[in-house]
Amino acid sequence: MFSKGQLIFAALFVIAFTILMIWSYRKDIKIHKKHYKNSFIVIIAVFLIIAIFTLITFSLH
Repeated sequence: MFSKGQLIFAALFVIAFTILMIWSYRKDIKIHKKHYKNSFIVIIAVFLIIAIFTLITFSLH
């Protein structure tokens, strides 16, 4: 399916991407705390809407 080189590249890419994302987030943590104070409310709302749509879909079948 995938060659050994492709798998090695994918693994290294995932590791490098994860490290860079963590570094970037750590660098901007003060800005995140200032501008995104109540962002968890949005996350909860999104999951709640998905759950409601799922319940409606399963109840109609």
